[in-house]
Amino acid sequence: MLTRSRTRHRVATALAVFGLLGTGAALQATAGATPAHAATTHRVLFDDGHAEEAGNADWIISTSKPDPLGQDSTPSAETDWTGALSSWGVALQKTGSYSLKTATSALTYGGSSSTDLSNFDTLVLPEPNTLFTSAEKTAIMTFVKNGGGLFMISDHTGADRNNDGYDAVEILNDLMTDNSVDSTDPFGFSIDSLSISSDYPSAISDSTDPVLHGSFGNVSKSLIASGTTATLKPADNSAVKGLLYRTGYSGNTGAFFLTSTFGSGRVAFWGDSSPIDDGTGQSGNTLYDGWNDSGATNAALALNATAWLAGAGSSSGGGGGSGTCTAAQLLGNNGFESGSTTWSASSGVITNSTGESARSGSYYAWLDGYGSATTDTLSQSVTIPSGCTTAALSFYLHVDTAETSTSTAYDTLKVQVLNSSGTVLGTLATYSNLNAASGYTQRSFNLASYAGQTVTLKFTGTEGSTLQTSFVIDDTALNVS
Repeated sequence: MLTRSRTRHRVATALAVFGLLGTGAALQATAGATPAHAATTHRVLFDDGHAEEAGNADWIISTSKPDPLGQDSTPSAETDWTGALSSWGVALQKTGSYSLKTATSALTYGGSSSTDLSNFDTLVLPEPNTLFTSAEKTAIMTFVKNGGGLFMISDHTGADRNNDGYDAVEILNDLMTDNSVDSTDPFGFSIDSLSISSDYPSAISDSTDPVLHGSFGNVSKSLIASGTTATLKPADNSAVKGLLYRTGYSGNTGAFFLTSTFGSGRVAFWGDSSPIDDGTGQSGNTLYDGWNDSGATNAALALNATAWLAGAGSSSGGGGGSGTCTAAQLLGNNGFESGSTTWSASSGVITNSTGESARSGSYYAWLDGYGSATTDTLSQSVTIPSGCTTAALSFYLHVDTAETSTSTAYDTLKVQVLNSSGTVLGTLATYSNLNAASGYTQRSFNLASYAGQTVTLKFTGTEGSTLQTSFVIDDTALNVS
């Protein structure tokens, strides 16, 4: 492993103007912005088949099921629909970009029911209070794996509203650990057996995250009114990301709201049902208006997360894809042997310098390594055909550093997916000086959820003011089928 600190000497390369990329400014993520809702209607299914109305709970968007429009086809106020989740439902309905339904029977995938998961882009599980059957767990996990969005909302340990011996913590953990699709910590987290009486968990600082900064507003805090948290396990799934944390916690512990991916789909978890409760519902229920709590931004969090989750599904349902797909490798000049052709990069990033070594051929991409405050970028735009169910991004990465810390990431490399406006759709991974090692390591990511879109794949290396870290990339590929 190289650990020397030195001044970088690069081979200068002219940047080619690649039509699909637009200007460099357009590649920069705009803080606090996400794309407007697509013309495609996003289909969201709220579960009410697992005791979501037991006890004092009223976790429904409307008493009209499966179609809330049966209660009011043009709701303007949350009281136009009856249920503690009506604020959520009405807010989505009023955008004109969402079709909402409620499931009251067993969840299926690939069946003929109107509420079969194959007909939806997102499934919301608002504090389920009965165990999912083996068939249901298979259906849910397959739905997500194939491109669906899953929104899991828990409550505190002991919130067994129907007194059957199971609370939402146990039920959701059971879904993740005992299913026929993948029981090896598929989402990269477990739900903690805790009962936290009160707190206002704070959001992390990430201006590019579409859940924290989306079209429904910016998120700063959430609310715990008897809830729980989760423990992250990034070694099991590197995509898991804590967005809001219990006061005094960070990193892998105390995550109150998190996101992850599985297969081609997306996952969100919230540790309490109080934030989605709008305080009004059916007679006889004891409710709390967490949705409008003045110390939190729960509405923006719920709605942004729904939008992000719904984006994982395709217009044909459940991430199943549509159209045709020819097996191919889509990246141009994927080994950099044609210099900067097809890629857009900071000056000198694509090089055949002897300061580092290519994995194959002579050219490679070398981000940072100056030992001074520097930001380097490397990007390429690509269209993933809508009919492709597999889209595997891979590249070889070598990291060497002069940093000596074994715990602090002073220099970082972000791997991100952007839309044509330059807004970050997702951060696939962040590497740092802590990942330094000899030789190249192949990194791989599933981009099937972006089928049918033109996206920009972007690497951003950010180096601190002292001690170099070099991020060296070679032999990229985006294989679709």
